[in-house]
Amino acid sequence: MRKVILQEWISLDGYAADQNGTTDFFSSPKYNEGSDGDLLSFMDRIDTILLGANTYKMFAEYWPDVDPNVELISTRLNETQKLVFSKTLADAPWGKWDECLLIKNDLENTVLTLKEKEGKDMVVWGSLSIAQSLINAGLIDEYQLRIVPILLRSGRPMFSTSEGKELGLQLTASKSYSSGITLLTYKPVQ
Repeated sequence: MRKVILQEWISLDGYAADQNGTTDFFSSPKYNEGSDGDLLSFMDRIDTILLGANTYKMFAEYWPDVDPNVELISTRLNETQKLVFSKTLADAPWGKWDECLLIKNDLENTVLTLKEKEGKDMVVWGSLSIAQSLINAGLIDEYQLRIVPILLRSGRPMFSTSEGKELGLQLTASKSYSSGITLLTYKPVQ
């Protein structure tokens, strides 16, 4: 069975977006030092990227035209199938690359069906509403959290505090980078 991997950048105090809704707090090139190679290796594990409408729009403005000599993962990311969950978008173009598959129906049932199909694992990047829905439905198999050494003190929290039951996690790996980022990998404890 395919896994759904949630891979997010969050502040030390648990925010995935700042008070203005941006992710500028981890956009500094210094935070990519050392982790880009790991991210490129990670791309071997996946064949599908799951996105919400807002993250899709942000990614589609940037990634399709990125020079692969500047961003190591750009070609792999652009070639990987992307599913965009949105009830408002009419289409989901991706520059000169294959258009993203737009999914308008039930997120949870769609992901359950995808997990049962043959293929590599799937990753959720950004897309907080999608991520939180999948967390609450118990559909995340692995959490990969890049902790950025900054306290935002306000913003959009990665984990919803108003829904769902307690979820135990077991640390399966950790890695620190010279930039100050720490990658923590967890799996849910059943």
